[in-house]
Amino acid sequence: MTRAATSPLLTVVLTAALALTGCAAGGGDPSATGADGTAPPSSAPPSATPIPEEAAELVGGGTEVFPGRRMVALYGRPGNPALGVLGEQDAEASVVRAKELAAQYEPFSEEPVVPAFEIIASTASAAPGPDGDYSEETPVEELRPFVETAAANGVYVVLDLQPGRQDFLGQARQYEELLRMPNVGLALDPEWRLAPDQVHLVQIGSVDAAEINATTEWLAGLTREHGLPQKVVVLHQFAESMITDRHLVDTSHPELALLLHADGHGTPQLKTGTWERLKAGLPEGMRLAWKNFYDEDTPTFTPEQTMALEPAPWFVSYQ
Repeated sequence: MTRAATSPLLTVVLTAALALTGCAAGGGDPSATGADGTAPPSSAPPSATPIPEEAAELVGGGTEVFPGRRMVALYGRPGNPALGVLGEQDAEASVVRAKELAAQYEPFSEEPVVPAFEIIASTASAAPGPDGDYSEETPVEELRPFVETAAANGVYVVLDLQPGRQDFLGQARQYEELLRMPNVGLALDPEWRLAPDQVHLVQIGSVDAAEINATTEWLAGLTREHGLPQKVVVLHQFAESMITDRHLVDTSHPELALLLHADGHGTPQLKTGTWERLKAGLPEGMRLAWKNFYDEDTPTFTPEQTMALEPAPWFVSYQ
């Protein structure tokens, strides 16, 4: 969704789911021995030595996300251009666009730059909806074509959650089938996490560290259980109030690579001011990410300007 550096200047499209084994010798059966009393040669083939399955790897190889690569992503909801550039074309065309965008960053990065999609899996809604959570969850089967096309073409995927009045963990579980894929990570967007008496666009939402930690603990366990490579976890933020007790966010799970995503928009001065504020007191082990807006930024940062930030962001998304 569209972000502001200091206030929620937002446009939301609000209303609009992964031979026989042989017999033991003896037992009194004469056919079990030859004429000399010895057992006949076995006709059964020897047991093959099991070949262990290769561990799943990330796009570009390996099982640890950073520091071996950076990522540049198209952000949005498939089929909905109003919610970001990912919705402006189909899955195949999005692959081409993401790869072209990532290639623009190669001259400014010592690490390989991997193309990515940040897909809005659940969208903040003005109406409570049938489940009363003010969030429209896109079914897994609708997202699957984009996710599978990405996987087949070397594009990483991050599923973005805007859960309304539902908690992040409850909503993340709805996408477990996709999160069991090796190149699918998760983004939590506190701007759209409502308290029980709140509605969207009236105030900026927020989440506390305890809820983030419950979600990341579950995701780390899922990753470990299925032998998956490390997963990207993006925490969106443009205002300090969006994540309470941020210093208590658990960054110790080796299965996860946590990113704090500064997604304010506006002038370069506003954006870099937000960047400086958010990186202060960053929990140890958490890296930084950045968002560029084509329409709301004045002007949009170039790849060179983006990578000139201090520190250079490990994940850059475009809306």
